[in-house]
Amino acid sequence: MKRLMVTGGAGFIGANFVHYWMQAHPEDFVLVVDVLTYAGNLANLEPVQQNPNFQFVQADICDTATMEQLLREHRLDTLVHLAAESHVDRSILGPDAFIETNIIGTHSLLKATRQVWLTEGLCAQHRFHHVSTDEVYGTLEPSDPAFTEETAYAPNSPYAASKAASDHLVRAYHHTYGLQVTTSNCSNNYGPYHFPEKLIPLIITNILADRPLLFMVMAVRCGIGCMWKTMPVVSRRYCYRAR
Repeated sequence: MKRLMVTGGAGFIGANFVHYWMQAHPEDFVLVVDVLTYAGNLANLEPVQQNPNFQFVQADICDTATMEQLLREHRLDTLVHLAAESHVDRSILGPDAFIETNIIGTHSLLKATRQVWLTEGLCAQHRFHHVSTDEVYGTLEPSDPAFTEETAYAPNSPYAASKAASDHLVRAYHHTYGLQVTTSNCSNNYGPYHFPEKLIPLIITNILADRPLLFMVMAVRCGIGCMWKTMPVVSRRYCYRAR
């Protein structure tokens, strides 16, 4: 039986992970830690809130002492780290929050797990799983091969740079201290509980509210080649109205 801490578990991907894990592993205990920023919503976790193997704590991952206390109190052996600032446009307008959460917050969790699991020796068999992004690898030209785990990091936005830094910290804590870690670099995700600043829920919400839909069409380079995407925009100079 596993005892998990899921950071950012009230967000889009985090909530979906919690629902999946508790259905697939009903005997496991899941503690969700979320500070409940604009993208966190406790209603995302409503289906599991009455489950005796589930618990929610509103806390900031940058609070290392609280993270250590939770690891000890609940005898946690697995940490799934999803808490992050993840909107590229927001990182361009205000990068400070991305540095604080994605870099300082990740380091806080690494320090806490190292202290409790390794220094205090409370959990020899453990796992720190860090959820990252394919944006750490940069962009591809249409003729470039797909990214692999051996691709050199080349982040092109403050968001991507902050995630790249956190990836390096996770790797360093494994090689320096022996923390048992894994990292996944996923591409775009879509599904239930998606925050409405993203394309699909934004367009659906606007349709239901009978609001105009503003788009621009642009070529987007991604990890699997070059594709055309429609992106919601505000400026009439670069868009057309569609109903």
